[in-house]
Amino acid sequence: MRKATLYSFSLPMEAGVILRYQRLKTRDGLLVCLQDGDSEGWGEISPLPEFSRETLEDATAKTIEWLKGWVNEGNQPESELPSVAFGCSCALAELSGELPQQADYRKAPLCSGDPDDLILSLDAMDGEKVAKVKVGLYEAVRDGMVANLLLEAVPELKLRLDANRSWTRAKADGFAKYVNPDYRDRIAFLEEPCKTREESLQFAADTGIAIAWDESVREDGFKVEAQSGVAAIVIKPTLTGSLDNCRRLVEQAHQLGLQAVISSSIETSFGLTQLARVANWLTPNTIPGLDTVSLIQSQLIRPWPQCDIPIQQLDDLTVVWQS
Repeated sequence: MRKATLYSFSLPMEAGVILRYQRLKTRDGLLVCLQDGDSEGWGEISPLPEFSRETLEDATAKTIEWLKGWVNEGNQPESELPSVAFGCSCALAELSGELPQQADYRKAPLCSGDPDDLILSLDAMDGEKVAKVKVGLYEAVRDGMVANLLLEAVPELKLRLDANRSWTRAKADGFAKYVNPDYRDRIAFLEEPCKTREESLQFAADTGIAIAWDESVREDGFKVEAQSGVAAIVIKPTLTGSLDNCRRLVEQAHQLGLQAVISSSIETSFGLTQLARVANWLTPNTIPGLDTVSLIQSQLIRPWPQCDIPIQQLDDLTVVWQS
């Protein structure tokens, strides 16, 4: 007999987390639990303000509609809302045993302040040294100097950069000017440096700095293609859609020799541990981009390994709907 429960959560964010045009004070979302006999599966549904096409209210309504159908009729079509499609597909994959338990808890540390702190983190890392820096928040020249400093200080570093389409071509060139040409091939990729794909492709051709598609992956009509200067695609499942959709994108990228990177959309520790399992399953040879657990002041039910942030348990959550 099928049963389902939908919970809501609201966790306080660390001060200073700004998404495009607003400060994010709480991370709000849903946990869905599916039960079929003795089997159980869970998923997190947490649209990201300013980035998701749907609101939490939209997601709640569509999730309840999907759950009613699943309980009464069985298999349901994927929701058209990415966060709902991903969370429900994770719950189904846990329920059936399709989602492996083994997880990839490696993470590319995120530089959100003093570069010296990142250098210390990298010194403590075993194996492949990969880090990520958000660029485009300050002057492009400063970003170029920080990237150059990191690449100079850690000779084995592979650096991932994310500009979120924030630069004009002139600003992107200003960034590149301050990165030593000898170091540029150690920039694993720069996500969407310019406002248009065409400008980003030309930037890669002119500077020798590899780029990756991020926002483009989620746009209508996007096709994974082998393009000069493009090294990777970044897949943020909460913003992209179901596990099946994410797996298709990974397979297409790998067939063309591109990296596919599973990345977070500031999910809770619950969602991040699932993403770590997805990454180990679909992209075992690539360090995922999951270094966001410290942005939220509370973990949720399933803790991230070696993280001492307090944990909110299931009893603390509100039941939104159940059958």
